[in-house]
Amino acid sequence: MAEIKSIENLLEMSLFIPDYQRPYKWTSKNIADLLGDIDNAINDAEKYRDFNYRIGTIILNRVTEDSKERHGIVDGQQRIISLVLLQIFLDNSFACGLLTENFTNKTSQANIHNNYRFIKDWFALKTEEYKGKVKKALDDVLEVVVVCVDKESEAFQLFDSQNTRGRALDPHDLLKAYHLREMKNYPYEMQHAVTKWEAVDTKGIRELFELYLFPIRQWASCNKSFSFTAKDIDTYKGVAESSPYTYAKRASKAMPYFQIAESFIAGNDFFEMVEHYLKLLNDVRTEIRTNNRFSKIKDILEDKAHNSAGFRYAKNLFFCAVLCFYDRFRNFDEQVIKKLFSWAFMLRVDMTNLGFDSINKYAIGEYNDKYSNNIAMFSKIINARLHSEIANLQITVLKENDQADDPKNWSNLYKVLKELNGYAAKGVRK
Repeated sequence: MAEIKSIENLLEMSLFIPDYQRPYKWTSKNIADLLGDIDNAINDAEKYRDFNYRIGTIILNRVTEDSKERHGIVDGQQRIISLVLLQIFLDNSFACGLLTENFTNKTSQANIHNNYRFIKDWFALKTEEYKGKVKKALDDVLEVVVVCVDKESEAFQLFDSQNTRGRALDPHDLLKAYHLREMKNYPYEMQHAVTKWEAVDTKGIRELFELYLFPIRQWASCNKSFSFTAKDIDTYKGVAESSPYTYAKRASKAMPYFQIAESFIAGNDFFEMVEHYLKLLNDVRTEIRTNNRFSKIKDILEDKAHNSAGFRYAKNLFFCAVLCFYDRFRNFDEQVIKKLFSWAFMLRVDMTNLGFDSINKYAIGEYNDKYSNNIAMFSKIINARLHSEIANLQITVLKENDQADDPKNWSNLYKVLKELNGYAAKGVRK
């Protein structure tokens, strides 16, 4: 049976943690997200009458021991323990069945200690009035869906359907929901955004974030990239239009002009941004495919003989670099495009085996004596004042032994790179 309960009512239940449960692994990042959600709920509750903010589903297994009913936590342990820590801080007389739990796992002990300290520090500059609002929110605003079943097997089956067989929302789906919520005061614009979003191929949106926007943003800051997952969506939550921050006011005035490595206004501008970069990426691909000045580049990129993972990594690195450049300067300078191609594909020439770890290191300019070039290209681009600064970069394409590290597969690629940069067959400039 499913019930909607306030946080206070949930924690009043006779909860316990079964032996099979994993350790408490939430970190201060998770606590910060939870406190941020509570803060948003408080603000919304002050604007809208009878407002409630749902923070998830809890699955419990009801058991009876010595004529006493208890509830084992099957799903939701991390959130519940975190809420208990918050309640303990807010009310030193707070009582809950979970306080009798014996947390022997060292990971659980460390995270409980660190997260309580984080909560304490977070509230250090808050007023007593604000603390009172949080207490009230836990009782009147925040709520959870509590699903309670009698058989443990049923609880696991339900847990499995929610977390395994049920498809988890993609990060861009979570972002869609977040930004629609930011538009709740603008129902017409909200409906328009949904219509436009649903008209776009979701695979294209997924690839836009996974293969282009997120890696470029990471590399531009000289940070290594990785798979774009739900835990990374804060990167694209933008900033509230009402924010007093200086950078928020700057972003508001800049709209609808976007930059990959910079913030945007939350809400409708997120949907505008996605549409903008889908078009920009298409412009980049079309230019490389159709402009006769880049025919040699096109021939290499479309050569079906090149289907290795390493080649695909280098190809994506090239398109990321071109997108980053075009995003900033809005031109396809021939010299720049050829240099970005040479920079990206010299890594393929330099390495017999090319994996994403090497792409990551190369993109942020991490030194490796195997690399012909050690340039933090994305950082160079976003910090360049003029596009000529990129056009004038020195890209090394001539290797000391004048051959690819794997000549059997990449000798022709090496030859093309030399030709693009004005070298004759024996490495002498024309």
